[in-house]
Amino acid sequence: MNRTEDLRSSALTPLHWLGIALAFVTAAVHLVLGVGLLPHWMGLAFFAATAGFLVGIWLVATGRRRRLVYLLGIPFTGTQIILWYLLNDPGSLDALGPADVIDKTAQAALIVVLIALYVREA
Repeated sequence: MNRTEDLRSSALTPLHWLGIALAFVTAAVHLVLGVGLLPHWMGLAFFAATAGFLVGIWLVATGRRRRLVYLLGIPFTGTQIILWYLLNDPGSLDALGPADVIDKTAQAALIVVLIALYVREA
């Protein structure tokens, strides 16, 4: 692959930008919640999740191993949703706060985007 082909293959599409925006939203939510949970160990877990999303953003934005990032990002994000549910056990929609709604909506949409990117770039 020559330099021109390499630059074209690393170009970001609107779907990439949507995924980056969704990952940034969930990273920001985890950062804010993590600060609020300090000094409890859960604060550090939230920081780790923040770091995971930010590293994923950086790898996609710089064109590094994108298909692997998509493939790993799907279970990483899905695990965030499952852990949230297990730790919070929301009984109804009334039990959800604004951060929950924003974060879980962004994460669910991010999973859809990651699957679409993975399939599209196959």
